[in-house]
Order: sequence, then structure tokens, then C-alpha cells
Amino acid sequence: MSKQVNLLEGSILGKLSVLALPIMMTAFVQMAYNLVDMVWIGQLGSNAVAAVGAAGTYLWIADSCTSVAKTGGQIKVAHSIGEGNPEKAKQFGASAFQMGVSIIMLCILFVLFGHQLMVGVFQFTEEQVHVDAVNYLLITGTIGVLFSTINQIFTGLYTGIGDSKTPFLANAVGLVINLVMDPVLIFGVGFIPAMGVIGAAVATAGAQGVVTLLFLLISYKRGGLFQGMPVFRKPKMDYIKQVWKLGFPVGLQNVFMSGLSLIIASMIAAWGADAIAVQKVGGQVESIAWMIAGGFSMAVNSFIGQNYGAGKMQRVRKGYNAAMTLMVIWGLLCSLVLIVFPEFLFQIFIRETDVLDMGVSYLRILGVCQLCVCMEGCSTGAFNGLGETRIPSAVSIVFNLARIPMAILLPMTPLGLDGIWWALTISAILKGVVLTAWYLLYVHKRKLYEQDREIPAV
Repeated sequence: MSKQVNLLEGSILGKLSVLALPIMMTAFVQMAYNLVDMVWIGQLGSNAVAAVGAAGTYLWIADSCTSVAKTGGQIKVAHSIGEGNPEKAKQFGASAFQMGVSIIMLCILFVLFGHQLMVGVFQFTEEQVHVDAVNYLLITGTIGVLFSTINQIFTGLYTGIGDSKTPFLANAVGLVINLVMDPVLIFGVGFIPAMGVIGAAVATAGAQGVVTLLFLLISYKRGGLFQGMPVFRKPKMDYIKQVWKLGFPVGLQNVFMSGLSLIIASMIAAWGADAIAVQKVGGQVESIAWMIAGGFSMAVNSFIGQNYGAGKMQRVRKGYNAAMTLMVIWGLLCSLVLIVFPEFLFQIFIRETDVLDMGVSYLRILGVCQLCVCMEGCSTGAFNGLGETRIPSAVSIVFNLARIPMAILLPMTPLGLDGIWWALTISAILKGVVLTAWYLLYVHKRKLYEQDREIPAV
């Protein structure tokens, strides 16, 4: 437990930064998994990228389902640690694992029996693109998502107790393995045959498996929260319900977002495989901003969660203000990079002239909303840390839903395909502004910052 950060005392900005930096680095590592795949798969052509992009949409849905357990577990563990009740934290951690694995097993069954139908939604005209998408989905949507789910829950629980370094180290090792395995399995080396898209799937799933093994070994050796955690005992429904209550709005939001993304992806597919490739690659580049915002959101969640559990509301206020300041700076920097250097970034992955022009337009348009993306991430983490997950989920669902009519109408104008990118940007701006304003109004109306709360002794 030596890597655990005491979030209840000391410099607020310092403690928040120490917790946030490894989370942000972990977000970079997780993003790098996909970027590495795209760098190598991009050399196979835009059709291969389109196949992986199609399958990746469903993986996002599975990942969204398991966020129920991850988010609910992280919040309740943080609250329990703040209250000074480690045994209660253990039970919440066990409940998160039990719930998460149960959910992902249902997702795996859905993939096993419905993979052809799932890929068929995209109506690929090229048979090989369809076959590659099915193969990628079958591997990463079964073995890969199981390991990924376990890793997510470990990451959430470690972050909840104030240890963000362990998840970073475990995921970094997985990235190194993926870096080595990707080119070997995609293009072949020596007696290992070239497997193309299948090789990328095997490399990703294998790397996730190694990360799971590392988490298990580290947790067994280090003990603490994970020592004696009753994962294999009969679930306690009162704890399950509390994890579910906090995690369900987030899971619903993520699944809803994933489903909308699937609809948007089908709209993009009408513009051809090149358009899908642009969205996939451009999304990975643009994710530098929103994944860091999401990672920082986890840090804010844990910081505010522990201090809220301990009744230290002044630290909650100062923590939010410090986090928002850092996120505003980061958002502005990301906007600058995406707007000024889009061609340099996109041609790292695809250099085909027609696709490159579309990609440059995508990045410049999405660059406009990066500040608001970061604001949304910070305010979401603050709401979740207070145990109020419904408000950010509602805001996200409402404005993400607004993307559909905008994505239908704007492409009918001279904007063409760019109209879909503007639909994404406009909704992101609205989410960031509305959610941040709502948080400030929420704490003001409830007078949460006026004084610290008294917490009963355990």
C-alpha cells in the first residue's frame, strides 16, 4: 500500500496532481493500445482500419456496460476509506468484481451468438472488410473484454484508495507487450505467419491478459484492500445495490453513448469505408484530450469522494477549483494542437490523399470543442465523487441524443460529411457548459461548501 496517496491531508494541488498524473499516464497508455493498432493496421489500408473501427464500436458498448461496476465500486470504496472503514471498502470492492464479471459474461454470450448480425449493421460492400471485422470482434469481444473488465475494476478500486501508480505500471507493461506483438502478429516474422487484422486482435487480447495477471500478483503481494476481499463468497445484495445505484447512471450513459455512436457510425458508413477510417483514426487522435479529461475525472472522483466521506467540504471545494484550472489549460492546449497541426497528426496513420483531406477537416472541427470536453470531465468527476451520478449522466444522454437530428440535418447543407463532425462538436460544447454551470448551482443551492460535516465514528 506504499503507493497510496493520503488525499485527506496536505497540499490539495500537490495531492491531486500526484494522484492525477499516473491516471493521465494510464489514459495515455490505454489510448496507445488503440494508436499502436492503428499505426500498424493503417499500413494494411483504409479497409482494414474500417473493419477494426466497426468491431471497436461494439467493444465500446461492452466496456460501457462494465463501467457500472467500476464507477460504483470506486465511489463507494473512496467514501469508505474517507470514513475510516476498510472492511466496508473490501466488501464494496468484492461487489464490484462480482457485478462486473457477471455483466461482461452476458456481453460475451451476445458476441458469440450475434457477431454476424452485429457486423452486418455496417453493410460493408467489400466482403473482406466484413470478414476482418467479424474475426476482430470474436477475439477482442470475448477473451479481450473479459481481461479488460477485470483490469478496469482493478484500476477503479486502486484509484479509489488513492493509488493510481499501480494501474499505470500494470498497463504500461501491457503496452510494451502490445508494441512488440502487434507488428510480429500482423505482418509475421520467421515461422510466425502474417495474420493481418486477426494478429492485431490477438496482440491486444494477449496484452490485456498479461495486465490482469500483473494486477493479481501485485494485489496478492501487497495486500491492503485486496487482502481477504470476499470476491468468491456469496454476494451481499445490500452492497451490490449500492454499487449498482451509483454505477447504473454512468453505465446507462456510456451504453447510450455507445449506441448513439453506433447510429452515427452507420450514418458515416453511408459515405464509404474512407469516412469510417477517418472517424476511427481521427477519433483516436482527438481522444488525447477526452481520455486525459476522463482520467483526470477519475482523480477528481477519488479526491472528492474520500474528502466527502470524511466530511472535509473545504478540501472538496478547493480540489474542484484546482482541477478545473488544470483542465482548462489542457483543453486549450489540445484545441490549439488539433486546429494548427491536423495534417501532421493524421498522416502518422493514413497518407492516402483523399482520406488525409477528410481527416484534416475532422480534426480541425473537433478541435473547437476540446476545452468543453475537459470541463465536462472535471465536473463529472466532482458530481460522482459526491455520490451524485445521475446529473452528469442525464446531461450526457440529453445532449448526445441531440447529435442524431443534427447529424441528419447538417450533412444536407453544403457542409456534407463535415456536418456530422459539427454535430459531435456542438453537442460536446453544450455538455461541458451546461454540466459545469449545473455543478456550481448544485453546490450553491445545497450550501455544501459552507462548513465541514461531522462524520460518526466507526
